[in-house]
Amino acid sequence: MRKLIEQLLKFGVVGTIAFAIDYGVLMLLSQGLGWDPVFSAGVSFCVSVVFNYLASMRFVFTHRDDLSRRGEFVIFLALSAVGLVINELCMAAGVAALGDSALMVTLAKLFATIVVMVWNFFSRRRWLDAGDQAS
Repeated sequence: MRKLIEQLLKFGVVGTIAFAIDYGVLMLLSQGLGWDPVFSAGVSFCVSVVFNYLASMRFVFTHRDDLSRRGEFVIFLALSAVGLVINELCMAAGVAALGDSALMVTLAKLFATIVVMVWNFFSRRRWLDAGDQAS
């Protein structure tokens, strides 16, 4: 249980930084440049995935010996693609229901982030983490 709590805390730190990157790019594109918020959310999500991969696989999850780094990256991208779809659906629904002001985009993004965060943790833990095998 202690390892799970430590892993969740590390995941939270990495996720907070990834969210800051994601949210910053989203606001720059949607509010600063006037791009569509849903499109902007897709772009910002993809930008944050790069940081998230590097940090998650270094600090949060333990590399599986039965998986090459290339295989690990492919699985990470596939899981992130599902996260992107979830993110886009949440953002589209949020913007449609709430509007596209900075506050409403922020609320939609916070909701999307929570849903995607749950997906990310459990899917990555299931398919990418060696867990106790590495001990």
